[in-house]
Amino acid sequence: MIGAAAIAFLALGAAARAVDYPMVGGSAMYPTRNIIENAMNSKDHTTLVAAVKAGGLVDTLEGPGPFTVFAPTNEAFAALPAGTVDTLLKPENKSTLDKILTYHVVPGRLDAMALDRQIAAGGGKAALKTVEGDWLTVTGSGGSLAVTDEKGNSANVTISNVYQSNGVILVIDKVLMPK
Repeated sequence: MIGAAAIAFLALGAAARAVDYPMVGGSAMYPTRNIIENAMNSKDHTTLVAAVKAGGLVDTLEGPGPFTVFAPTNEAFAALPAGTVDTLLKPENKSTLDKILTYHVVPGRLDAMALDRQIAAGGGKAALKTVEGDWLTVTGSGGSLAVTDEKGNSANVTISNVYQSNGVILVIDKVLMPK
């Protein structure tokens, strides 16, 4: 006969296994890992990880943050004009690459609920100053957020609230471009 303590222990173990971590690029994203550790496991973000490495931003995004990262997928990078990614990954274009990458990063931990509050307070849009120094505009609500760059290009948030030990990732379907 199983005692009450044993049943409680088994139930606790089952509950721990049932934790539902967001899946990005076929991999679970663990909130105990940092932005880089999780991004490296996503099959949908291999181009972004290569760009972050080429830009020398790994140490920053492994740091304490917190950061909000609008993370373009491989498909988003592939939609850029032919040759753009290869050109950006060249060492002589590091400053341009860094400008584009840091334009996708906002200081702080802004999940969908925080963005909803800022959008409501902003009369339908939230203006976010990026680490790069320019602005992004977020509109919509919760499960349907759009991020617009200063050139007027918009990306949709396809996966939100991917919590990290040093921030949060929101997956987007386009690469945003600074001025």
